[in-house]
Amino acid sequence: MNALRKKDLLTLVACAVLFAVMQGLMMAEIIGPFWELNIVLICINIILSVSLNLINGYTGQFSIGHAGFLAVGAYTGAIVTVKLGFSYELALIAGTVAAGFLGFLIGLPTLRLNGDYLAIATLGLGEIIRICILNIDYVGGASGLMGIPRLTNFPWVFWIMIFIIFFIKNFKNSAPGRCCLAIRENEIAADTMGIDTTKYKVMAFTLGAAFAGTAGVLFSHYFYIAHPASFTFMRSFDILTMVVLGGLGSMTGAITGAVLLTFISAYLAEYPEWRMIIYSITLIVLMLRRPQGLFGNKELSLKMFHLGGGKDGSTAESK
Repeated sequence: MNALRKKDLLTLVACAVLFAVMQGLMMAEIIGPFWELNIVLICINIILSVSLNLINGYTGQFSIGHAGFLAVGAYTGAIVTVKLGFSYELALIAGTVAAGFLGFLIGLPTLRLNGDYLAIATLGLGEIIRICILNIDYVGGASGLMGIPRLTNFPWVFWIMIFIIFFIKNFKNSAPGRCCLAIRENEIAADTMGIDTTKYKVMAFTLGAAFAGTAGVLFSHYFYIAHPASFTFMRSFDILTMVVLGGLGSMTGAITGAVLLTFISAYLAEYPEWRMIIYSITLIVLMLRRPQGLFGNKELSLKMFHLGGGKDGSTAESK
């Protein structure tokens, strides 16, 4: 435990140094508005990818409706600040709780399903959320909810991202997290050993949905608008791609996938006619070369670069 706490402390120090450097470069205008926007978007995408990884990677479910919870958080947060006139902090709490509560209500009936059936159910639920928003005049309907103040900035999104990453990491190492991993490996065996599989699947789904709601509040209060077109199936597919590309079950993989795909999209913004072609070819090549994702289900650590490792990945001492 002491070694783990020391590692966490060193990671937090590294995050603080990274934050200070990035904030300094932004204040000095070395990083321009375009890349500042993309850095904020990277942080939001990291929150979305690690929260979906909690459901798909750690618990072994197959959810493809994450954009629906992103939309719930975005609209709930916007209602709190724009319609009700409350603070941004309250909007973050309300958006997180609303998305988590909806995830709990949806998770109870749907997480008794498995595989393709669960994927179809979550896809349908994501679309139901979007269509319902389209028909609610109170939040702007098809025109979206405009006039949202820009209350999200780099410090807010960075430190919320760090908090969520550490929360999910500690959840994975907790007793409920171990139960989720057991369900991923073999749900029938986990059920036989007395694990309440539905309980822990709903728990993971609720937490993942809640953090997607947090990302939604950050998103709507940075881009001034909450629009139904931002929360389509393609948005859910993009988040799923980040997780699969990095490696299902890997926290560092989910983070790397979010960073990589956001940067690719940003760099290809100047070539709109070629953007989707190059983007698709890149994903195809990566999946052909590394079908388990960049990290598989492993985490990035210095042990991966151990010079004494053999071809089978074992160290010289273990032979």
